[in-house]
Amino acid sequence: MADGFINTTEEFDKIIQENDAVVVYFNTVSCNVGESLAPKVEDLIRSKFPKMKFFYLDMGMNPKIAAQYSVFVEPTILVFFAGKESIRKSRHFSLHELESAIARPYSLLFD
Repeated sequence: MADGFINTTEEFDKIIQENDAVVVYFNTVSCNVGESLAPKVEDLIRSKFPKMKFFYLDMGMNPKIAAQYSVFVEPTILVFFAGKESIRKSRHFSLHELESAIARPYSLLFD
């Protein structure tokens, strides 16, 4: 289960500041690809990167937050390490590609 849903800019900022590694999954309920990919991404994070926090953000409910982070396509994944955006994957990406992108900065931070 996700660590939660982000509903306000304040929550988003607090989550990024208080956690060393965060994945935010931007999507809407009307995006079939995003809905089917979400549990796979969450399982990947839980199994391979257990020290990361995983959050959802519904772009339909929170368009201002999505716009603030320049997220205009769904699904989009933002990965933050030490409060800074480090990885951005949008629309067409593989789980292997995402795992490879996260592995190095994750190991530098936690190993």
